Formats: sequence, structure tokens, C-alpha cells
Amino acid sequence: MNTIEAHINSGQSLAALSAQETAHIMVDAASDKKAQDIVLLDVHSVSSLADYFLICTATSDRQIRSVAEGIDEALSRRGVEPLHREGKQGDGWLLLDYGDVVAHIFAPADREYYGLEEIWKSGVTVVRIQ
Repeated sequence: MNTIEAHINSGQSLAALSAQETAHIMVDAASDKKAQDIVLLDVHSVSSLADYFLICTATSDRQIRSVAEGIDEALSRRGVEPLHREGKQGDGWLLLDYGDVVAHIFAPADREYYGLEEIWKSGVTVVRIQ
């Protein structure tokens, strides 16, 4: 049983998740919603913006929304709400800002255009799911 499951089973509040726990919940939620090319970057040593960036691809606006909702729901169940959201239907991208962890959900062309992996290549790849 992992730490999160242990907390859930014990009935303890999870509002104070670490950045690492939050990031891994995001990865799992994005994967559950069939996001593609999921990358979790540890950027804490190269950015004051966040500790982790989750970058993933969704193949349609509907899937972008679904991945975002999956992340929101998974974290909301643990008492964690986003600080900020950017992007709207049809933009080809959506950003979910949870403070220490920021999720970037892109349509394929927008992911290539913005090139976040190249911009943040000094960060450490923690997870990559093809």
C-alpha cells in the first residue's frame, strides 16, 4: 500500500500533499484518461515557478478537457484545488496550476509549437510514459 492509500484508509486529511505526491497523482490521472507522451519534469533547481511540470498530449479538445477533469477530480478528492487555470475549449492547450506543480495539457501541434521540454531541458525527467 502506498503512502496516499494509507492516508485514505486511515481517514486522515490529505490537503497537505507534498509536491512530489501531487505530481504523481497528476501523472496517474493523466494516464487513466489516456493522455499520451506524459512527461514529469523536476524543475525545482532551475525555476522559481514550480517544483514539477507535468506535460502531456491529448488528441482532441474533448480529451484535453477529460484529462484536466481527471486531474482536478483526483486532487479534489484529496482536498487539493487548483490555484489557477488557463486555456479554454478550442485553444489546443490547458494549464492547471497547483502551486508547486503545474500541468500542461496540449494538442499535438501546440505541444510541438511551445516546446516546453526544450525550454526546460535543464530539469530532470522523473517520469516518461509514451
